Amino acid sequence: MRLDAYIACPHCDLLQRRQPLPPEGLAVCARCGTLLYRHRRNSLDRTLALAVSGIILFVIANSYPFLSLNIEGQTQETRLASGILVFFRQGMPWMGALVLATGIVFPLVELVGLTYVLLPLKFERLSWKTAAVFRLIRSLQPWGMTEVFLLGILVSMVKLAGMATIVPGIALYAFLVLIFLVAATSAAFNPEIVWERLSPQK
Repeated sequence: MRLDAYIACPHCDLLQRRQPLPPEGLAVCARCGTLLYRHRRNSLDRTLALAVSGIILFVIANSYPFLSLNIEGQTQETRLASGILVFFRQGMPWMGALVLATGIVFPLVELVGLTYVLLPLKFERLSWKTAAVFRLIRSLQPWGMTEVFLLGILVSMVKLAGMATIVPGIALYAFLVLIFLVAATSAAFNPEIVWERLSPQK
């Protein structure tokens, strides 16, 4: 009996036999109805392309000005990390570390980690410590909150609109697209691709 022929429900722990799915089909638990797995067409290729695109946008978002503030003829440029540095300078290092982790570090680790895991799979190979890296990605995934980070920036822009002229920079547009790319990457990814390759074949 192959262990990978069965799957345990993450909600009620009912052990069930895997069944082949039709295109775009999904499997739910027979007891509680929790989603077990779904069929995603070209999941590996799409996820890998989105992850690499996300890394490129991360580089752009951190390399160019995020916003430019024009106050009484004086222009001041801000970057993605500027708001985080303010927390550290104002004596709130824990808040700064939290924003840095959830808004930048964790999403970046997720995209880089997915690329590290999926790129070798594309060529029928396994990267070093694939299982450990993949588990790290899955554990950090719920903590990536780029959309909350952007929401805070937009609130600040609204408050500053009456005091200064705000000019969006290329980094802001890159970050906006990045948020949708991160969500699309999670939606396109099928974790079963990785676990199937890691399962011992008999």
